[in-house]
Amino acid sequence: SASGEITIPNTYNGLPVISVFTMAFMECTNLTAINVDESNAYLSSENGVLFNKDKTLLIQYPVGKKDAAYSIPDGVTDIETSAFRGNANLTSITIPDSVRYLDTCAFGYCTSLKSVVFGDGLRTISTSAFRNCTSLEEITIPEGVTSIGEEAFYDCSGLTSVTIPNSVTSIGSGAFYDCSGLTSV
Repeated sequence: SASGEITIPNTYNGLPVISVFTMAFMECTNLTAINVDESNAYLSSENGVLFNKDKTLLIQYPVGKKDAAYSIPDGVTDIETSAFRGNANLTSITIPDSVRYLDTCAFGYCTSLKSVVFGDGLRTISTSAFRNCTSLEEITIPEGVTSIGEEAFYDCSGLTSVTIPNSVTSIGSGAFYDCSGLTSV
């Protein structure tokens, strides 16, 4: 629509709308809100952000959403593949203790993202989770994370400091590749 918002219906051609494929709205830079018909039994939205019905999975944060800061609601356990990918407006993100898993490229190409506050429940930072987040400055990975995926922080050229806890047992190939500003690990 001209307003930059879409609404996902309860049914389409008589069939229930039960899911949205990963990256369905990728590169939709004018999309500011994804709303869901309240009668939909499988999906929901909150402030224009798309979730599964019980809000344990954050599916898509609109690429064109203008907010500079976002706190993921408590109760979310997983961040879907490319959920925040390409949003150039976010400068800070707060991840609650309930989040266990950041899927592939979850925050990839969020070029204005400077600050990430991780919750203590996080266990896995997947492949390319923060790829090309060139404005990230400092990362403290919480105790409990066991795995940092391949190219997780690839080309985070603004990153100067990373703190990795003893709980990490696996760091993937190229996890910090081309982090040219990195001076402290």
